[in-house]
Amino acid sequence: MPIKSGLRQYLFPTRRKESEPAAAYDIWSLTYDQQPDNLMLALDDQLCTSMLEKLGVEDRVIADIGCGTGRHWKKILDRGPAQLLGFDVSAGMLEILRQKYPKAKTWLIHDERLPLEKGSVDLALSTLTIAHIPNLPAALDEWSRIIRPGGDLLITDYHPAALAKGGQRPFRDKGQVIAIRNHVYPLRQVCEEAAKAGLATVSITERKIDDSMRPYYEKAQALPVFRRFRGVPIIYGLHLKKSDAVI
Repeated sequence: MPIKSGLRQYLFPTRRKESEPAAAYDIWSLTYDQQPDNLMLALDDQLCTSMLEKLGVEDRVIADIGCGTGRHWKKILDRGPAQLLGFDVSAGMLEILRQKYPKAKTWLIHDERLPLEKGSVDLALSTLTIAHIPNLPAALDEWSRIIRPGGDLLITDYHPAALAKGGQRPFRDKGQVIAIRNHVYPLRQVCEEAAKAGLATVSITERKIDDSMRPYYEKAQALPVFRRFRGVPIIYGLHLKKSDAVI
């Protein structure tokens, strides 16, 4: 039995031709929310929830960069933010988000630039997005620009250790496997570029494939893959804070 896309996303050494994120996610948007057995989405939900609970979102203006279909929006909106803004390169993903949240304020973006004033948000959030961005320094500079002094940036993404081993983010559409373009940014590089943008590293969380994830592989009949990749870092969470100094 073929291994499900949720496991294919990072474990296969055979590389497929990669599609640009905007076009690929437009296609994936129709089924993206229908993945109950996607390990990466489950891990991201756990990590993002934990990070948001520690920081708090009440009465804060939040920018969700790479918001997709709004996977994290319910948990954020339930905690009473002052405002939640969504940005994505995929029109298809934003359309699904607006179907779920008709009053959502969203913007389709085409590069790193965001249509926000300097220092206009308290918290920027970017989940499972960094590796899709071709110009990391420019993105971090822009994210830092919109965050107020003393504000926060939360990032989660596929761990570069997994991507460096040949991992990709494919999904199936009508029998075809589509892989999305990724760039490998070691964590040290991310933190160094963030520092140049005025964002200090507060904490780093890394999750490795361990026995708690075994049921996902069992369900996909992929225990040999689980045994092979046990102990490989698969996802990380990063909390960055902007300096209090007004620049």
